[in-house]
Amino acid sequence: MKRLFLLPLLLASVLRAEDAQPKTAEEIIRIVQNSYALQNYKMNGALRDDNSGRTEPMTLTMEGRVMRFLFKNQPPEIVHLDMNTSPATLYQVRAGGSSIVPDGQHGNKVRGMEFNYEDLSLAFLYWPRPQLMGEDRVSGQKCWIVRVTNPSSQGPYYVVDLWVHQGSGGAAKMAAFNRESKVVKRYQVTKVQKVEGATTLKELRIESINPANGAVIGRTYMTLEDPVKNK
Repeated sequence: MKRLFLLPLLLASVLRAEDAQPKTAEEIIRIVQNSYALQNYKMNGALRDDNSGRTEPMTLTMEGRVMRFLFKNQPPEIVHLDMNTSPATLYQVRAGGSSIVPDGQHGNKVRGMEFNYEDLSLAFLYWPRPQLMGEDRVSGQKCWIVRVTNPSSQGPYYVVDLWVHQGSGGAAKMAAFNRESKVVKRYQVTKVQKVEGATTLKELRIESINPANGAVIGRTYMTLEDPVKNK
């Protein structure tokens, strides 16, 4: 039976047979970048703020190595990530047209939730010189821990640790740090669902952290329904 774990940014990947035993951090990151199991699918879902209970309905489509997030509430917005480029290119579509999301806006929240444009951009998957930090278990599953470091001074994160599931090549958990080595964001897959013999994301928990004391200052849940194949 296949196992799929969606990346915290909703990237689904399957560890191919030829990639079964990656030996370096670069190979592990390459698997996460390049293996996409849920292409040509549509998934309805929502973002929910844990404090207020406010929800933001959304539709995610994946087709041709492009992920599109459609938000229908006012003001309507489409955010799409083109993974045909390296690094991937993040676009925002609002009234008036489409434009690339500039680096200076990557720290902005998406729809007022604890989910920012840096998270959607997958920028950290393209940072150079990743490091393999060891192994761990997430929900009983063996994972590699890969650390990536921001080569520039831009963006909300300086270091990102990824827990990459050894059975699928997808990331089950993430922690992001500022330049003072304090955690500022955490992601974890909290619920999964069975779809056509695979295990896919059902719920993702996103937490913003106060770097001064480690307290959670905001929490958003992303939930997704069963995938439907695009026609």
